[in-house]
Parts: sequence; C-alpha cells; structure tokens
Amino acid sequence: MKRNKLLLVALILGAAYLVYSLWYWFGGGAAGAVGSDSASQAGAGIAAMLVMPHLLLTVVAVIFNALAFFMSKRAFALVAGILYAVAMALFIAYALFLLIQMILCFVAYAKMPKPKEA
Repeated sequence: MKRNKLLLVALILGAAYLVYSLWYWFGGGAAGAVGSDSASQAGAGIAAMLVMPHLLLTVVAVIFNALAFFMSKRAFALVAGILYAVAMALFIAYALFLLIQMILCFVAYAKMPKPKEA
C-alpha cells in the first residue's frame, strides 16, 4: 500500500516542533534562563503550566499523525488535523508552528480513498 507523502511531511514537521518545544520549555531554552530567585522560578512554573495543554495535545496529534501515516487510515489523519487545530487554539503564540501540519493532515484526509463498505 502506498503511503501518503503529505502525512509524512506533517509527521516530520510535527516531531521536529515537538522536540524543539520540549527542549525549549523544559530543557535548555526558557528553562535554562531561569534565575535562582523565587520570582523568576514562579514565573517559569506558571509559563510551563500555561503551555502544558498545548504540548500534551501536540504529542497526541503527532501520535495520531504517525498512526495515520503507517496504517493509512483516514480517520487518524482527520483526528490528527483536529488535534493540531485545538493545540493551536490553546497556545496562540505558537499557532503558526502547527499551521502547516494541520493543513497537511486535512488535505491528506481529503485525498485518501474512502474505505469500501461491506
């Protein structure tokens, strides 16, 4: 069975964004710039809690994107596109980083053949 190239591109972009975002928020970027005083640590904690729903939905969207690509299932592509859209709405400042993945998942869903009814 032929795999969908649009889903592959969305998967690569989604995984790259996820790795970058996890590193930035919890590894070295913003997390590494936190000072030792309690005010900056409290601010970093609040920022991490604000971005957590966005990151969790992005993880789930990347998983569904991978399932859609490897299993060639239309429904998984649709779910991945919807999850990318909801993740964009939860953290609008980083919405542009997920826009391409969302569009690619919806286009891949539209181009995939419908399953034959028994």
